[in-house]
Amino acid sequence: MTVESVRSASPDVRELPDPPYAGGGVPLLGHGWQLVRDPLGYFARLRDHGDVVRLKLGPKTVYAASSPALVGELALNPDYIIGGPLWESLEGLLGKEGVATANGPTHRRQRRTIQPAFRLDVLPEYGPIMVEEARAFAGRLRPGAVIDCTSESFRVAVRIAARCLLRGDYMDERAERLCDALATVFLGMYRRMVIPAGPLYRLPLPANRKFNRALADMHLVVDEIVAERRASGQNPDDLLTALLTAKNENGDPIGEQEIHDQVVAIVTPGAETVASTIMSLLQVLAEHPEHANKVAEEAESVGGDRPVAFEDVHKLAHTNNVIVETMRLQPPVWILTRRAVADTELGGYRIPAGADLVYSPYAIQRDPRSYERNTEFDPDRWLPEPVKDLPKYAMTPFGVGNRKCPSDHFSMAMLTILTAEMARKWRFERVPGSRDAVRVGITLHPDRMLLRATPR
Repeated sequence: MTVESVRSASPDVRELPDPPYAGGGVPLLGHGWQLVRDPLGYFARLRDHGDVVRLKLGPKTVYAASSPALVGELALNPDYIIGGPLWESLEGLLGKEGVATANGPTHRRQRRTIQPAFRLDVLPEYGPIMVEEARAFAGRLRPGAVIDCTSESFRVAVRIAARCLLRGDYMDERAERLCDALATVFLGMYRRMVIPAGPLYRLPLPANRKFNRALADMHLVVDEIVAERRASGQNPDDLLTALLTAKNENGDPIGEQEIHDQVVAIVTPGAETVASTIMSLLQVLAEHPEHANKVAEEAESVGGDRPVAFEDVHKLAHTNNVIVETMRLQPPVWILTRRAVADTELGGYRIPAGADLVYSPYAIQRDPRSYERNTEFDPDRWLPEPVKDLPKYAMTPFGVGNRKCPSDHFSMAMLTILTAEMARKWRFERVPGSRDAVRVGITLHPDRMLLRATPR
């Protein structure tokens, strides 16, 4: 089924039926309690209630889509824009003037500003930094020592982003601050999204104070990055310089708030999602030694005695498939929302103007209707022949359409180099005290993963 076939609806959407309510709601909280108690499991079962259903989050009604074709519709149809509970909860982090939350002409202008930093012909310039940081990451490990994968993953993610895109210093201390702050902020924002009890979150409760401190420190880190660049008087050819010299629609310099929000959108969600994926990849290398061995052998065959380089990335086919399969089963961005700007139709149901919609890449990418052995880790499902049978939009780790992540190729190159370097140098095993259960907030990652490294 194609997006076009989904959109062939009656011209008068007012005559269409409303979607049914999903099961599992309770008085007052509606379905919000399910999305706090077992959000991943609930979304994974949601398609059993229908491809489009209604959810109650407190007093609010939200429309949920659960099929690949309808996810494509939400991403590509201009009747749906960035908005809804997720983005409202994220505005405290991302602001209202950054590329992640903007819509329309402002979003298009901001994309034009940042896109040159991620052009395919520019990415090789970042290769030496990615290789250097991957080697440093592997070099920080010690035989038999226990690795705190959370802090190490954030450290390398922030260092690479800062050095490549902001020409910043190595930022070890800032990486630690971001790691601590993001864990608190993204969990708190998820709770605010599924249980929208606004006045409650303004009370001086310990959890609220912890959330507010973490959010303030995150914004302070960004202010420090921008202030240091201004004080340096330097204008290197990087993304931060592009922001500091960008013009708005009237030809005037963009405001300080937009600069701040843009850097936030580059550093914080990027660090959170990439670090979450690195954590999941380290978990995979520990849990699936047969694939870790294949990655190590592939890296050796391509690089020999030298480190894997940027120009080797396209040769590391199995490594790439391991990364894609990891992101299928453990997507860092597991929930997304949109808002309808006009009365429209989705899956044969009426969607009124102003309605909020939600969908889960996690559920879509584990749907047994799309994937055989849907919960099994199998990188070979991404070989050329098997992948032909995959429904369109059943795997969208970087998004679709004009909201697709501009750093998709940048991130894949970074993850490939890191995974190859770690696998060729070390074997990993879990140790007691490691909490591998998934931590669910706005993003997903292992709760507290501790691994022991043994040299190959």
